[in-house]
Amino acid sequence: MTVLPDTPSAHHRLAWILESRELLRLAVPLAATQLAQMAILATDTIMLGHYSKEALAAGALGNTVYFLLWLVGCGVPMAVAPVIAHIQGQHNNSREGRDRHEVRIAVRMGLWSVALVSLPLMGMMFLTQPILLFFGQEPALAADAAIFTSALAIGLPFALGFQVLRSFSTALSHAVQPMVVLGLAIAFNALADYALIFGHFGFPRMGIFGAGIASASSNIFAFVVMLAITLGFPALRRYHILHRLTQAGWKTFRELFRLGLPIGITMVFEVALFNGAALAVGLFGLDALAAHQIAITIPSITFMVPLGIGLAATVRVGLAAGAGDAAGARRAGYTAIAMAGVFMCAMAVVLLVWPRQIATLWLPDIPENARVLALAGTFLLVGAAFQVVDGIQVAASMSLRGLKDTAGPMWLAGASYWLVGAPTSLLLGFTFGMQGFGIWLGLAVGLLVAAITLTARFVILSNKPLQREE
Repeated sequence: MTVLPDTPSAHHRLAWILESRELLRLAVPLAATQLAQMAILATDTIMLGHYSKEALAAGALGNTVYFLLWLVGCGVPMAVAPVIAHIQGQHNNSREGRDRHEVRIAVRMGLWSVALVSLPLMGMMFLTQPILLFFGQEPALAADAAIFTSALAIGLPFALGFQVLRSFSTALSHAVQPMVVLGLAIAFNALADYALIFGHFGFPRMGIFGAGIASASSNIFAFVVMLAITLGFPALRRYHILHRLTQAGWKTFRELFRLGLPIGITMVFEVALFNGAALAVGLFGLDALAAHQIAITIPSITFMVPLGIGLAATVRVGLAAGAGDAAGARRAGYTAIAMAGVFMCAMAVVLLVWPRQIATLWLPDIPENARVLALAGTFLLVGAAFQVVDGIQVAASMSLRGLKDTAGPMWLAGASYWLVGAPTSLLLGFTFGMQGFGIWLGLAVGLLVAAITLTARFVILSNKPLQREE
């Protein structure tokens, strides 16, 4: 057995190796959890597609409204993770039990926030039809989408509540439990879709309303199972998260909103950019839009891995920052950014070498599809570049969350996407006549600026001395 020399450089290398191991241990189940959430949405799409093309289109519109509102509400639940990580770092090796009390308050206030924001968000979901009509959608399609979201609204508070419990479990380095729960939720949702959309197992044939009920039920199922785990799993049970549930912790409540609102706005900025890009590409014709939808699917899937790494970085950076360990926080963030970049570079090579072959996974390689496949292959070449910087920017942004810095990243991301990326897309796509290719280049430029500015901000902030929190 090789023994590592007892030198400062050897200890330095060992610290980086251990950090990489801990980060991966958290990141793998977190990435799998994100992929599971995508699988649930894909199940709805597939089932509705087999019901009718009208139901598929209405479901897609309804999901767009739901997802946007979910993002708005999800910021505060996501802020629970860095708050708990800081508490854990601050009370590392403490036997006083104060950490359990403060963690319990953070979870309690996270659940309070869900109760507070759910009502107005659900109200917005019941306004789906006038919202879609305002944006020029067909009346029949808007009406069906509203039926879908009226059922989905029931599950929204539970979806947000699940995020609170997931943040709690993840911040305590127990990321496998939420992954298992969502794995079960995939099966539950598929069975519910099959039963309620098509009328199997003795249920009535409910079509798109059944799909909404199935998705809402799967959200309720995920929350209930995750709650049972937090109350029964020994490492989580000792925090007694429901103890004195009605007792306020206003300091923590304010902190969660201070951190969480910028998180939600940042996610809305990015999603709106890509939705806007789809609308812009659609102006160049059906072939361009079909190619865009094919090409954007690949980075959407591969993005789940750096997103998982970033979520793990929030916890690892937060633990070190809570302990006042600037070197440890810096090491965790740098490791996450490097790991995300390396993975996305590997994925970029795949896109560069086999763009057309990848596109044919979605569309048969026949003469009438030639233009769509050619465009998709071209978009994927740009996607090879933009997914690298997309991976870096999300790892940097979430490392900053670990430092409890969310307002700064919100402004940097918003400026990168909407003051650089969107104008560049429009300029290249329309003014310079590059059409869809120009739109994709603009996306890449916006993400590049975000990656540079967010990474630079993490470097600057993580090099400042950190104070242990009292």
